[in-house]
Amino acid sequence: MKEEKQIWYLYILRCGDNTLYTGITVDVEKRFAAHSAGRGAKYTRGRGPLELVYRERCGTHSDALKREWIVKSMNRHQKEKMIGQADIP
Repeated sequence: MKEEKQIWYLYILRCGDNTLYTGITVDVEKRFAAHSAGRGAKYTRGRGPLELVYRERCGTHSDALKREWIVKSMNRHQKEKMIGQADIP
């Protein structure tokens, strides 16, 4: 039986101090819950409340890492424009 590949996602959180945090994961909801509970990235601890403002399906882990690098290279205005065009359920 062939092993199923996991789908990776890029996500952006808006922190309580209005900064943006970008990360990747295979389970956005679980990772967001970890961030919200203070078990996520060191950057997001103490910066709540957190809001999930963007998610994007990337495919493989490698694809997600490449996309994360691109998004982290964007300036604030570019990220806000991308977030504004998102359709987050």
